[in-house]
Amino acid sequence: MNVTVLGAGAWGTAFGQVLADAGNQVTMWAIEPQIVEGIRSNHRNEVRLPIVERLPENITATGDRAEAVANADIVVVAIAAQFARVALEEFAGKIPQNAIVVSLMKGIERTTGKRMDEVVCEALNLPRNRFAALSGPNLSKEVALRQHAAAVVACENRANAEVVAKACSNSYFKAFVSTDVIGVEMCGSLKNVVALAVGMARGAGYGENTAAMIETRGLAELTALGVAEGADSRTFAGLAGFGDLVATCGSPLSRNYTFGSNLGKGMSVE
Repeated sequence: MNVTVLGAGAWGTAFGQVLADAGNQVTMWAIEPQIVEGIRSNHRNEVRLPIVERLPENITATGDRAEAVANADIVVVAIAAQFARVALEEFAGKIPQNAIVVSLMKGIERTTGKRMDEVVCEALNLPRNRFAALSGPNLSKEVALRQHAAAVVACENRANAEVVAKACSNSYFKAFVSTDVIGVEMCGSLKNVVALAVGMARGAGYGENTAAMIETRGLAELTALGVAEGADSRTFAGLAGFGDLVATCGSPLSRNYTFGSNLGKGMSVE
């Protein structure tokens, strides 16, 4: 398939490699000319993902919005959550009518309190049956190194979720499907709060009991909040919930955990 990835940060680029390894033709879109040229000419993203020596040959890049999405069967959004709406509005009307739009973003829009599925559908005037959320225990560095990982693809239209799952599954990355978009979205954003808390406890010198308490009770709170929003409680026990929580709360590769740990050691937010 023709797949476009909007945003060439560490996770966007790593996922672009996943898609390319699954046999798709991948186009990365980035606003930074240096990144576009690096991917096009050298098959490298030295700015955002220098640990990958050479990206697959079936990855290219462009800085032109219309060119990026012109022939896309799937458009993957990997833009920072708080900038998503403004960035995506530039693509409104350019995405093919039948393309599925997949969000890798994990967050809640600060100004509106809306989830990323709501933001994407509003910014692109996209019907919900063409929106999918992908989330799971996916630390970008490990995925970039082709270590085994899995994720959940959620779409109200299960057939579209299966299309996306097939497009990104390969020898080291497995995608499962769900129709619980709200649950997957809530898992992806809210577990970061728990990771901050676990990091703070670790940084302050507390041990396994404290971390386990925060993770377990944190998961219970995430589940209750998700169910109140209309999510399926079972989603929180799966890869997008418990799985992502474990990875995010226990690894120095997690920015939220590391940030929390530094706070716990007494460092300021700045």
